[in-house]
Amino acid sequence: MAADRVLVLRTFDAPRELRTRRTLLRQWKDSDLPAWCAMNADAQVRRFFPAPLGFEQAVQEAGRMRAAITQRGWGMWALELPGQLPFAGTVGLHVTTIDAPFVPTVELGWRLCREAWGRGLATEAAQAAAQFAFEHLQLDELTAYTAEENLPSQAVMQRLGMQHDAADDFDHPLIAAGQPLRRHRLFRLRRAAT
Repeated sequence: MAADRVLVLRTFDAPRELRTRRTLLRQWKDSDLPAWCAMNADAQVRRFFPAPLGFEQAVQEAGRMRAAITQRGWGMWALELPGQLPFAGTVGLHVTTIDAPFVPTVELGWRLCREAWGRGLATEAAQAAAQFAFEHLQLDELTAYTAEENLPSQAVMQRLGMQHDAADDFDHPLIAAGQPLRRHRLFRLRRAAT
């Protein structure tokens, strides 16, 4: 971690919601949990993660995301497609805590259920999250990272205007050495690029 860098993050007294033409990024609801757990048990959704999540693991992860939004007013929001799908996954901003050279950083991230794939929804919602980060949080940069072989997520990063420099790529510290998903690509989006 870069000990010389400190993130100063703005907080809000209530959860913020972001709307796009087709999406709503909002605080999590208890009713989201069954779909979230099913989504994270899906081997296709989790194919670029070390393993699918069990029920308890998925509930705990959702709880952490919900708590972060309660604490800061923003975070990894629940993704809703109003009038179509009450819960389609998560898109938003995550304060990254892994031990890596580019940390501290705020990560722009997404994970969608299969029903929401291939429609440009991750890009649309992530653009709104990035705009919020630059305009309201006054961040200078966002990062995103994924396994080298996760080309679909890298395509979203490129559509968002994020830049990749191979010198930034890293071995994910939470994935064991020798595992095929350990090597990750890092992308950056700077405020001037939006």
